Amino acid sequence: MTDSHDKAKKYAFKLLNYRGRSEKELKERLINKGFHKAVASSTVQELKQLGLIDDRSLAETLKREALSRKFLSQHGAIRFLHQRGIPREIIDQVLDSDELVDISNARRLVHKKIKALRNYAPLHVKRRLYGLLARRGYSSGTIRKVLKENTFREEDS
Repeated sequence: MTDSHDKAKKYAFKLLNYRGRSEKELKERLINKGFHKAVASSTVQELKQLGLIDDRSLAETLKREALSRKFLSQHGAIRFLHQRGIPREIIDQVLDSDELVDISNARRLVHKKIKALRNYAPLHVKRRLYGLLARRGYSSGTIRKVLKENTFREEDS
């Protein structure tokens, strides 16, 4: 049992060396690698006690990545954190549903992407931006508000 536990811990260190992982994510990876569920659970608990796995800290990091680098909406950030195995109660603690943050992020994303779409017709630009924002989790109200603020004249788009 200890040999298996040592191998699981070594593999977990290798995974954590690449990037931070949630408890759920790490446990699933260990089980998928062929370790018994009990070994995977005990390894994750040991690493958690050592402070090498911290879902709250990971959630804060992923929140910053989702909102400022990926320009996701609050709803999109919730999906992103959930996909990474962060428990819902931690997600609720870390994210606050602030419409102003959504509008600000949507504006920044539109400003970033509009230059790449300058050769398209204004209606086409609006459709593409609408789809992009919708895929990132923005509500239709937020999308309409941000797109309404932008004029899509021939020289802008």
